Amino acid sequence: MTEPRTTCHTARALLLALLVPAWACADVIDSVNGVRSAGCDGPHPAAGPLRRNARLDEVARRLSQGAELRTALQSAGYHAVSSFSVSISNVPESGDVQRTLARQFCAQVSNPALREIGTFRSGTQVWIALAEPFTPPPAADQAEMSRRVLSLTNEARRHARECGSAAYAAAAPLTPSDRLSRIARAYAQEMARFGYMDHTGRDGSSPAERISRGGYLWSEVGENLASGVMTPEQVVAGWLTSPEHCANLMSPLYREMGVGFAVNAQDERGVYWAMELGTPR
Repeated sequence: MTEPRTTCHTARALLLALLVPAWACADVIDSVNGVRSAGCDGPHPAAGPLRRNARLDEVARRLSQGAELRTALQSAGYHAVSSFSVSISNVPESGDVQRTLARQFCAQVSNPALREIGTFRSGTQVWIALAEPFTPPPAADQAEMSRRVLSLTNEARRHARECGSAAYAAAAPLTPSDRLSRIARAYAQEMARFGYMDHTGRDGSSPAERISRGGYLWSEVGENLASGVMTPEQVVAGWLTSPEHCANLMSPLYREMGVGFAVNAQDERGVYWAMELGTPR
């Protein structure tokens, strides 16, 4: 049984930069969206427009008072999965903020994960806060999310791939297990409730012990965990980039799987996922 260590695919960016650009556009949001619509050279294509969020306006205001981005987000009550901020100083009445942002911060501003924006201006200085909002899947979508993870996992197993330095042949598809799903949901709920992610439970249990305790009679078992990601696509993609998690997904030893997630909006990671893999005895 492989028990890979935990993974958390949560991107966080913090940038507070002092610039002296020429700038005249009163609508900062239009300027930022202009950069996003044009895209950047290389691996940063055009991105959709950002929408204004009043809480991010408050974040920008707190940044103007010297707060760090993380602190400003918490104080404004905005739960961000990822975030970015920039301060532009000595702004004259005429100039081009879009050109400056495109030249120095195009990749950050064009990040497609960022979907909301807030701004604050005081005199000749402007603060901009951008964020990826916390949008967890509804609890009622457990079955749908589980089916989607299973589908993505089986699509991955259809093709030979390398997991780190280990090569894996294509493997037979996994079938869903209601019992493994219940075990996965229970463990995801425990992690979310107490804000931790580890293959060792708070009671000291291993994945094999929890799976046995859940009534699943097995000859092989494994477990993948994730947190801080919102969709099945992000979960499976993250596991495939981690050699040990990828090895679990591709292992021909497993025949069944169950997956569950749980949400704690007060926790920084927000969403916790558990996948239990097994072969019945």
